[in-house]
Amino acid sequence: MSKSLKIILGGLVGLLVLIAVALLLFVDANAYKPRLEAAASGALGMEVRVGGRLGIGLFPALLVTLEDVHIRNRGADLVSAKEARLGIDLLPLFHKEVRIGKISLIHPRISIEQYRDGKFNFEKPEAARGTLPALDLAKVSLSDGTLLYADKQSGEGFEAGDCKLDVRHLLLSGGESPDLMKNLSFTAELACREIRTKDFTVSDLKFSADGKNGVFDLKPVTMGVFGGQGSGNIRADFSGVVPLYHVRYTLPQFRIEEFFKTLSPQKVAEGSMDFSANLSMQGKTVNEMKQTANGDASLRGKNLTLNGSDLDLEFSRFESSQNFNLVDVGAFFFVGPVGLAITKGYNFASIFKGSGGNSEIRTLVSDWKVERGVAQAQDVAMATNENRIVLRGGLDFVNGRR
Repeated sequence: MSKSLKIILGGLVGLLVLIAVALLLFVDANAYKPRLEAAASGALGMEVRVGGRLGIGLFPALLVTLEDVHIRNRGADLVSAKEARLGIDLLPLFHKEVRIGKISLIHPRISIEQYRDGKFNFEKPEAARGTLPALDLAKVSLSDGTLLYADKQSGEGFEAGDCKLDVRHLLLSGGESPDLMKNLSFTAELACREIRTKDFTVSDLKFSADGKNGVFDLKPVTMGVFGGQGSGNIRADFSGVVPLYHVRYTLPQFRIEEFFKTLSPQKVAEGSMDFSANLSMQGKTVNEMKQTANGDASLRGKNLTLNGSDLDLEFSRFESSQNFNLVDVGAFFFVGPVGLAITKGYNFASIFKGSGGNSEIRTLVSDWKVERGVAQAQDVAMATNENRIVLRGGLDFVNGRR
């Protein structure tokens, strides 16, 4: 590089630094806050408000800091953050163009709701839909965040806390299409320390995600649940008219006593088991996904203890009285973790009121084939010290029948 070229480049860099210093010393950034709110609101098609101060920093690039940021849609907060940091490229400013390269959210709270009609709270109303804004961001990050999800139709939901998200190469192609997912591409990594639902808690959730042309792959998905460490992968395909999902999951050596805590405060059973599932489904709501579920699920274990009921004694009484509700036992004991989705609303109270004593279950094998939301028993049996029991029949995910 010639000496004269070095002098020119050095002078240019010095000029940019002087401009940035001048901005800090002589420009009241907060005076531009209304214009920034209006520009952001117009670009997102949502209401953007900055409750706190707006600041400008220099290094490592031009950095705009916003305090107490709120993004609202349909009259409610969609995203709020204690602080948002925007990294702005300097050179485009000379052409009166604001190009944001990086966005960081500190202590954000993201609330996602799916309404009864299958639409989400981040979607625009039909009357307000227009062209999608184009986005090209090198990096989006989130630290110490909280994510809330609620499905208004099914009543299901979860709250994820202490989340960290890093998104790279976030692209949103603008246009007339109202479908956000079909126009979005990115690569990302997510980690959440804890996720709570009404029924159970998941710890240390982690996964990498890659999305393009409406197809999103999450793998590997790892988490701690029921005292075991599960792993799997998820593919979500939004490229068609109806979303398609494919889930593979394994949960080896989980504790059956931890699972039963979701159904009863009593210590119903003890021991470790292996669970796996390979399911595909489609639909815009949870109920639609249940109705279309296909695949298989398996649960296996050895040397388990069932507390509060002596099954061998119950079976001996059954020979004379012909009165034993084995169907209920099968519905809740054989299916394992997937039973939380299948057996909602069943009355298990009678199962815990057994004959007293304990039962040693030497072997349990439970293989199910799922077709259109109904799980049919393929190889389902357990062996106690004195008996071997085989279960036949099916469990209906959708209508709550067995």
